[in-house]
Amino acid sequence: MDNTIEQKVYNGEYILEVNNLKKYFVIKKSLFGKPEAYLKAVDNVSFKVKTGTTIGVVGESGCGKTTLGRTILKLYDSDGGQIIFEGEDITNISRKEMSKYRTDIQLIFQDPYSSLPPRMTVGNIIAEAVRIHKIVPKDEVHSYVLEIMKKCGLQPQHYDRYPHEFSGGQRQRICIARALAVNPRLVICDEPVSALDVSIQAQIINLLKDLQNKMNLTYVFISHDLSVVKYITDQILVMYLGNMMELGETDEIFDNPLHPYTKALFSAVPVPDPDYKMKRIILEGDIPSPANPPKGCKFHTRCSQCMNVCKVHEPSYHEAKPGHFVACHLYDEEIMANLQKYDEEYAEIEKKRAEEEAEKKRLADLKKAKSLLNIFKGNKADEKAEQPAETDVSDKDGE
Repeated sequence: MDNTIEQKVYNGEYILEVNNLKKYFVIKKSLFGKPEAYLKAVDNVSFKVKTGTTIGVVGESGCGKTTLGRTILKLYDSDGGQIIFEGEDITNISRKEMSKYRTDIQLIFQDPYSSLPPRMTVGNIIAEAVRIHKIVPKDEVHSYVLEIMKKCGLQPQHYDRYPHEFSGGQRQRICIARALAVNPRLVICDEPVSALDVSIQAQIINLLKDLQNKMNLTYVFISHDLSVVKYITDQILVMYLGNMMELGETDEIFDNPLHPYTKALFSAVPVPDPDYKMKRIILEGDIPSPANPPKGCKFHTRCSQCMNVCKVHEPSYHEAKPGHFVACHLYDEEIMANLQKYDEEYAEIEKKRAEEEAEKKRLADLKKAKSLLNIFKGNKADEKAEQPAETDVSDKDGE
């Protein structure tokens, strides 16, 4: 019996559009529960993904990659911006309305060990969503699941086994089969190969590419491994502390990275040539706290090309080349033509800051001096109170 279901067709050019997306987490509240401080995990991120292509999201740990993926999937509610899927704005729709999109957008988790329920067999894990969303009639579920397992490199005898009986690579194949069983259009891959050995990574990546070609899938591929990203993606989004640093076609960004942060990231990619000397760019300092990021460009504290304007003004996004966007003042013609003006502005800000610090120091010293004076006066008063008692004792001794 042929259980192949008809592929959903979207005729628009972009299956996913993200415009100025924001996701903030409250980290401090007032006594009455009013938010006072936020962690800006995703801040003004924008990109578009064409149907059947893959966008890679890269960056250091804590830059907001996973939060971005989960916000697109609406596991987190966004705090601003817009998510458009297949021409429909799904940003503020209710949980009930979102249920019809759950089969269209799926997630492959990072850890294949903890993302599978240990008390369910592989067949039931994959079939669960098929039954809930009524992908195929009840009497065809078993054969349909076997067909999905075959596509993902799993054998029929695996149907009645439990997750603990499989290796890491096989478990990730189960996760992929579970995601593809509901016939999705968009799959968010949250570091799907980071927990696997290198040889197994290659098998999973090739499987994802093969399934993409067969099922016309679109991927949002989150990863730390830039070599994997170069192999599987069509475009790359570079993130740092919740912000988009650079966006462009994969080959263009690898051949011509523009942002200093992107250059540093890509300089760490190993080259399989013993005679090639790598020009590694070492970033100094630690990543600033996302709860208290620096003013201006968030990367300026670690940037070797930092200018005074970077410490004051946040850079805007510029299309340096067709389809190649970068958030850096080095590529802003207006900024670069008026550097002296911004240097003067920064000098004025620093002067005010120095004056404020001096005034704070003066007030602190004055407060400390008053405190010492009060202590001294208190000691004097205690001495005077004790003197009459000493005189009385001496008088009695005289008598």
